[in-house]
Amino acid sequence: MRTLGLIGGISWVSTIDYYRYINTFVNDALGGLNYSQCIVYSFNYADIKKNNENNDWESTLNLIADACENLKRSGAEGIVLCASTMHLIADELEARIQIPVIHIASATGAEICRQKIKKIGLLGTRFTMERDFFKAKLTEQGIETIIPNDSDRAYIHHVIFEEFGRGIFLPETKKRFQFIMQDLVNAGAEGIVLGCTEIPLLLRQTDFHLPLFDTTQIHSKAAVDFALNARIR
Repeated sequence: MRTLGLIGGISWVSTIDYYRYINTFVNDALGGLNYSQCIVYSFNYADIKKNNENNDWESTLNLIADACENLKRSGAEGIVLCASTMHLIADELEARIQIPVIHIASATGAEICRQKIKKIGLLGTRFTMERDFFKAKLTEQGIETIIPNDSDRAYIHHVIFEEFGRGIFLPETKKRFQFIMQDLVNAGAEGIVLGCTEIPLLLRQTDFHLPLFDTTQIHSKAAVDFALNARIR
């Protein structure tokens, strides 16, 4: 089994789910008392958020790269960034640290293709919705991406940091998300990517009538595939 290095704390709320899913999927594959061989480096989220708000991605890259080098020295053979937004720097990070970074968008695209969906709605932080780092990986797999309107994007970005990052999940927020997702469906989306790793804590598949792609779970499965060098369905 390869050792995984998890970069967490961005936020800690969804990092818990990563740890749970990865261990569960390893046990599903191997049985007995087999669980993940992994190391977790958890950030103070405020440090990362400050850089991102200042559009200082170079400082964020340096912080994450230093953490990954620590994980690499401790035996990590692959990196899992436990947050969608951090994949904005994933390609540069991988080139710098010289070990694989398991990409959340590539894994999500593979699952969307498996379900034969060609047009998807994407929810996440403003960075995830508006920048190309996530959408480009989907485009490479022949998937068209649509995103919410300006006011809905502002709302989603706000609640991700001010509610979800603090472990707050409100019924009225869920209802607003459902309206936003329906607007994307009306624009042609055949499913919705929950492209922030906290959103699956708000919404389950039973909350919507079209496929929801839980990026935390999908990314965790991809990490376990890498660790075991075998496909887990």
